[in-house]
Amino acid sequence: MEEEEFRDLAAGHALNALSTEDETRFQELLAAHPDWNTIVATELGTAAALADGAGDVVPRPQVRDALLSRIATLPQEAPRSVGHTERVVDTPPAPAPRRARSRMWFALAASLAFILALGIGGLSLGRLLNPVDGAQVALEQIQDAPDAQSASVTLDDGASATAHWSASTGRAVLVTDGMPTLESDKTFEMWFIRDGAPLPAGTFSADDAVSELDGTFQPGDVIAVTVEAAGGSPSGLPTTDAMFAITT
Repeated sequence: MEEEEFRDLAAGHALNALSTEDETRFQELLAAHPDWNTIVATELGTAAALADGAGDVVPRPQVRDALLSRIATLPQEAPRSVGHTERVVDTPPAPAPRRARSRMWFALAASLAFILALGIGGLSLGRLLNPVDGAQVALEQIQDAPDAQSASVTLDDGASATAHWSASTGRAVLVTDGMPTLESDKTFEMWFIRDGAPLPAGTFSADDAVSELDGTFQPGDVIAVTVEAAGGSPSGLPTTDAMFAITT
């Protein structure tokens, strides 16, 4: 019976999904049964295989929401009501039942199956459960693309900016360093200059080292940055001269 409980706990431990109470129970059982390390090794291997998959890919934005929605639809055990004719007997609190833990691992397994059904078997489990900054993900995708390109500029005050882009991905990212801190009612706004017309592409602050431009990048776009009112130019057009412009 204890070994079955330990197997459930080992599965949760491998996924880094145990509560503090369950992790303590896991360590207690492992200390009492050192030979069960083989079970832990097996579960860690399984978790690693799920996490590595067939190579890391960038998740589609709807995946995490879909996953959480899927977990929410899994059947849950409703609490039993106590009728007025039943006797309520005080009993000491019991540890979380194995069935509850098994149901949790079933939820995770069902969710992983759902991921495969969405066609993203190569998605990193760690990235799914702990999403990273979207701009950083975009930068990695661009750098991995066969047509990745970049260009840099240095401003008079020593600040620098590097634009990264890829036509095959349709994405562009701006990496900045040393940008001046603006007043609270101002922000940096990015632009695609396409066929001579400026297209707003999002805002960023001096603290944002990596910023993805909104919209789809097209070859020949010029990437420019201006200083605008907080939230971006109300008119959708630049109101100041560009601090710099990078030709792609």
